[in-house]
Amino acid sequence: FEMVVAGRLLDDGDVAVMMVEAGGTESTWELFEAGDAKVDEAVLAEGLDACKATIKQAIALQQELIDAVGGKPEIFEYTTAVDYSPEIMDAVMATGADRIASTQQIADKAERNAAEGELRDALVDELVGQFEGVEDADKQIKNAIRSATKAAVRKRIVEEGVRIDGRGLADLRELSAEVAVVPTAHGSGLFQRGDTQVLNFTTLGMKRMDQMVDGIDPVTRKRFMHHYNFPPFSTGETGFMRGPKRREIGHGALAERALYPVVPSLDDFPYTLRLVSEVLGSNGSSSMASVCASSLSLMDGGVPIKAAVAGIAMGLVYAEGKYTTLTDILGAEDAYGDMDFKVAGTSDFITALQLDTKIDGIPADVLAAALNQAKDARTQILATMADAIPAPRDDVGETAPKIMSFEIPIDKIGEVIGPKGKVINSIQAETGADISVDDDGAVGVVAIASSDKGVVNEAYRQINLILDPPTAEVGQKYMGRVVNITKFGAFVNILPGRDGLVHISKLGDGKRIDRVEDVLDLGDEIEVMVEDVDPNGKVSLTPIGEDGEPVKSGGGGGRDRDRGDRGGRGRDRDRGGRDRGGRDRGGRDRDRGGRGRDSGGSRQSVSFEDSFDSEVSEKHGDLGPDTRGGRRRRR
Repeated sequence: FEMVVAGRLLDDGDVAVMMVEAGGTESTWELFEAGDAKVDEAVLAEGLDACKATIKQAIALQQELIDAVGGKPEIFEYTTAVDYSPEIMDAVMATGADRIASTQQIADKAERNAAEGELRDALVDELVGQFEGVEDADKQIKNAIRSATKAAVRKRIVEEGVRIDGRGLADLRELSAEVAVVPTAHGSGLFQRGDTQVLNFTTLGMKRMDQMVDGIDPVTRKRFMHHYNFPPFSTGETGFMRGPKRREIGHGALAERALYPVVPSLDDFPYTLRLVSEVLGSNGSSSMASVCASSLSLMDGGVPIKAAVAGIAMGLVYAEGKYTTLTDILGAEDAYGDMDFKVAGTSDFITALQLDTKIDGIPADVLAAALNQAKDARTQILATMADAIPAPRDDVGETAPKIMSFEIPIDKIGEVIGPKGKVINSIQAETGADISVDDDGAVGVVAIASSDKGVVNEAYRQINLILDPPTAEVGQKYMGRVVNITKFGAFVNILPGRDGLVHISKLGDGKRIDRVEDVLDLGDEIEVMVEDVDPNGKVSLTPIGEDGEPVKSGGGGGRDRDRGDRGGRGRDRDRGGRDRGGRDRGGRDRDRGGRGRDSGGSRQSVSFEDSFDSEVSEKHGDLGPDTRGGRRRRR
């Protein structure tokens, strides 16, 4: 839990808090589970009190610096700008004080605003004639009316304990909560408190859809994002709807901080999450309403958050030496009050806090009391949310992607992806799943996503077969697909992760062919039978004819000339192990490129074809009998 506190030193030596920014981190829940104390109201109050000593030290250092440079500089002369003259203020109070106070007893915001506007225009018409010689008299009268309105609201709160809409100091407005408001969304939640209404949408995506952060801090990517939109119509106004403003960015960040500690880790929930809060109506604390709507939306979307989170905005009025704390402030109470104090958290602990004041500071004991008052309100809000949805749904919605994430050995990443992505693209095209493969330097991480759970399972099955390919059985027939063509034959995929070679001599339905491409193309389906599997796992295949029987070899190899007697070779080409003039395949007394010398010792004959056949045999095993017959010696 992180907390930043700013304060000033009072005359009595105490520290008055002026600003607080606090919130949990991604490790907050883990620490709580490990036994650390949860940051509740009591712990936070202790933290605020502990900050006083450090603030005093910082102020002392500042004073030392001031003394070192000769004290404070002289303050230059200036003229104070005023919004209105005392005479205009006296006239406004004498003429309209009672009428101004009556407008602040209208509970409905729209009706109250209308009444304020009518009264303002009436008072300006009545008083402007008394100040004909005063520059900007009408403007000063309007400013004086606003000050009188603020004084009337504050007086009623402090003296009577009654607020603008008639509520008591600790009363909440009417609450409501709904989920599954938009069926096609991955998750949605609608939260309303009085006139403030927020609709939130949750969208789930794969890990690679996280946000890239190009900043100066160590954080480079975000998988949890909350965006906050505050359109002009939410306050009954018209205006341009351009990009987000400073206020919207700040409110969105506060709600994101409040929710972050309860969001599940990537290992527990392999999704990227984007939440968007649309403020449909606003009359006080739309940012805390966004926290409530977001929590509802997450649970509706099947996100296993640790606990529901709710937020509440508190206010404070300081008058006549008395601090009066308000629960669930209206927009007008925020404007006329002395503090904006927003608290979010679960039923057990606080997840975020933001405080700023318009006065010189607030004693820590006043803040501690305000925290306890905020907890009572938060508990009521959480109960209303629980009526709508008590816990996260067991699974993500029908429209949301179903994501399966698992680790694979890092040396298997290449096999899953394939050359130029051929394997993974093939699986995606065949199943319709969205597949990503990443590595962290130690293991590979595969993520499979689709809105259809069956598609995810099928893609997982195919990838698992690549990781642990099945063994081809000798004599078994398979329907395969041509995945590669070479001069000496075609490689056919018969099982996931398992290819075999059909030698060119076995193609052509018993007839000799010059090129494999004459009878097969990449991607063609062909029925084959496993003829042999060597100790290294290399598979030799034979095509199956129309009669369902293996096709007999028909020769082939790419030459148009007669392959009869080669004269002088002294051996035939039977690959089944016939005599080769005292030399078997594994024990030739020459290298792969040489043929030895003839009987005369004057020449050396070299056959690139034999060398190539030898290399293929070592790689793929026995290629079957040679049906090409004898060959003449090349000179």
